[in-house]
Amino acid sequence: MAKFLNTSAINYFLEELIKGASERLILISPFLKLNDRVKELLEDKNRFKIDVRIIYGKNDLHIEEINWLKELTFVRTSFCKNLHAKCYINEKSCIITSLNLYEFSQVNNNEMGVYISRVSDAEIYREAFEEAQRIIRISDEVRMSLEKVDVTSEFTALPQEEAGDGQKLTSSKLAQKLGMKTNELIEKLTLLGFLEVKGGKYFLTEKGKSVGGEFRMSKKFGPYFIWSESFTL
Repeated sequence: MAKFLNTSAINYFLEELIKGASERLILISPFLKLNDRVKELLEDKNRFKIDVRIIYGKNDLHIEEINWLKELTFVRTSFCKNLHAKCYINEKSCIITSLNLYEFSQVNNNEMGVYISRVSDAEIYREAFEEAQRIIRISDEVRMSLEKVDVTSEFTALPQEEAGDGQKLTSSKLAQKLGMKTNELIEKLTLLGFLEVKGGKYFLTEKGKSVGGEFRMSKKFGPYFIWSESFTL
């Protein structure tokens, strides 16, 4: 019988679903930013040559994900336009949920989902699996070809004069003010629509500009963003 899942249960059953995959694994999520635990589990599936398909649908992959996915021979990644479904399937079970395969969502959001067993919910499982296969067929497989890039190099702390305005803070300074790591702030700004990723690089959106975000280029430190001192998430 199908089982209702709250946020903590979704994360638990998702890990168990990935660990339990012995033949195939399908992960469908519009946003893709994996936490360390999920990466470890997928790396283990790759060692055992399990067929893993990841389908995502929002913007470009983050640089960290590209660098990591390039190392996994048996994990294939596809982009599906207009994807909004979140569904995770192995050969035994399926989770249909509101939860993106996104680190921020797994930690901060309130989610709901349903766990489906192939044995006790055979018809529902079959229909979900067939729809997942359809989504795979209409998706474009992404070939990981970018060179490794250290994303933190673009957002390192800059001296105050490089910020250009006493009322502006660099991303690293804003992260310190908010009690976050710079990478965590950048990912959250992206998730909230203040930044976007194109071609493996971060760009300021119109929404980001509307709250006072600015792009700057330093001869010494390279590209960076500055934000209003009063900016809050």
